Amino acid sequence: MVKTVIFDMDGVIVDTEPVHHYAYVQHFKQLNIDVSPEMYASFTGNSTKNIYERLKTIFNLEQDVQTLVEEKRSFFDKAFDTKEDLYLLEGVEDLIKELYSNGMQLVLASSSANVTIIKIFNRFNLSQYFTYKVSGEDFPKSKPHPAIFLKAAELSQTSVENCIVIEDSTNGIKAANAANIFCVGYKSLHSQLQDYSSADLVISEFKELSFERIRNL
Repeated sequence: MVKTVIFDMDGVIVDTEPVHHYAYVQHFKQLNIDVSPEMYASFTGNSTKNIYERLKTIFNLEQDVQTLVEEKRSFFDKAFDTKEDLYLLEGVEDLIKELYSNGMQLVLASSSANVTIIKIFNRFNLSQYFTYKVSGEDFPKSKPHPAIFLKAAELSQTSVENCIVIEDSTNGIKAANAANIFCVGYKSLHSQLQDYSSADLVISEFKELSFERIRNL
C-alpha cells in the first residue's frame, strides 16, 4: 500500500520550463555558445550545477561552475519575478489536496535549486501540504542517479515499496527505476523529447489519479 507520494516539481507541479529556457538562452548568448535543441533536451531532470559542469567541459568555459550557476539564476530570477502567467499545472493542486486530506504523505524531490523551490512554494502556498522538500543541488549527481529519491524515501521514513514517484522526464523516470520506486510518468503537452517507456504507469492528465487509485498501486 502506498504511503508516500514523491513529486517532481518542474513539469509536474508547475511549468517553469519556459522561464528556465529563457534564462538559459540569454546566458548562452552571453557566453557565446551554441547549445542544440537535442543537447538542451538532454538536460531535463538535471540540476543547474550538473548542467554547467557539462557545458564547462563541452565548451571549455573559463568561468567556474558556481559563477555560471549564479549568472543563469540571475536571468531566471528577473524573468520569474516579472512573469504573471505562471500557473500550477491543470489538476495537480486538486490531487495534492485530495492526497493530503486523506493522510497521504507528500514529499518534493526536484532537481531545481532550493531558492527556486522556495519561490514556487511561496508563490502557490504549497508548503502546508509537503512534509519535506529535497533539492537536487544538495547531491553530487543528478537524476538519473537515484540519490534524490532515496533521500526522499528516507526522510519520509517510508520503505521504497510503499512510495511512488510522479515524474515527467526521462532522467527522472530512470532515477525512480534505479531507486526501485514505482514511477508514474506524467506525459503532458509540456513534455518534449522524453521517453516514458520505463515508467510503471503513464498518465496525460492528473484526473487519471486519485487517492484510492494511488493507495492501491
